Amino acid sequence: MMQHEQLFQSKIDQEVKIEPLDWMPDAYRKNLVRQISQHAHSEIVGMLPEGNWITRAPSLKRKAILLAKVQDEAGHGLYLYSAAETLGTSRDQMIEDLHSGKAKYSSIFNYPTLTWADMGAIGWLVDGAAILNQVMLCRTSYGPYARAMVRICKEESFHQRQGFESLLVLSKGTETQKQMCQDAINRWWWPSLMMFGPKDADSTHSDQSMKWKIKRKSNDELRQQFIDMIAGQVKLLGMTLPDPDLKWNEERKHYDFGEIDWEEFWAVVKGNGPCNKERLAARKKAWDDGAWVREAAKVYAEKQSKKILKSA
Repeated sequence: MMQHEQLFQSKIDQEVKIEPLDWMPDAYRKNLVRQISQHAHSEIVGMLPEGNWITRAPSLKRKAILLAKVQDEAGHGLYLYSAAETLGTSRDQMIEDLHSGKAKYSSIFNYPTLTWADMGAIGWLVDGAAILNQVMLCRTSYGPYARAMVRICKEESFHQRQGFESLLVLSKGTETQKQMCQDAINRWWWPSLMMFGPKDADSTHSDQSMKWKIKRKSNDELRQQFIDMIAGQVKLLGMTLPDPDLKWNEERKHYDFGEIDWEEFWAVVKGNGPCNKERLAARKKAWDDGAWVREAAKVYAEKQSKKILKSA
């Protein structure tokens, strides 16, 4: 066993991708299933707050953009479920874990979307935070996960640009539209910072994930990178970030920022956020309502398989 572990770590250190049939520690497999399935769940649940606005988009152009984005997120979930399945966990099991509350998804998707401006704020802030998390995953040590992330990141970058452009239009509009833009930024800023996870000192998976190169940067490093990026971009909107402690630190060459409400973060993670129950109920209903489709597809696949066997 020790020899296997040494060879495994050697491959990691040499930037050789781990593939599904390669030997890997049980803890590595378990860590990946947890992270990839959580990522997949986040993409699928993440469709809900935006899907809520498809029929209320202010123009045909905005409707088409939002439809495309929600469709992209469904695809991302499927790529990720497929990657997780290569580790020996069935999709049905992953979804059952989500519905039972055993598996988590990003805390950000448990907040309500109150106005059209939220669509822009989600694109700019939420997808912007996701990109910083996900770009490094294109180089993650597990091959199927890394390859899935390449396409996902390309599409997420479009989502962020679309979100910023939507807010930019509002920021140049009427006084009401400007207020709507600022209000959305105010509400989504702190939850976006929470997306990077707990502080490094409180993270139970970060150190091991870094050693195995599942992750390339720590939660706090990514959070700081995000703040530095957004603090510059918000000036182009003529808006402000809701943090009185936000200021440039010349010595650190980074922005200092206020303390995140970690009590709120853990409350949402534990299922007590504004929309936790609503989001999970919607996913369960969709799963139950789609049972007949899955059954029909299964029967069709079995019939096609029998035809192929007969003709062989």
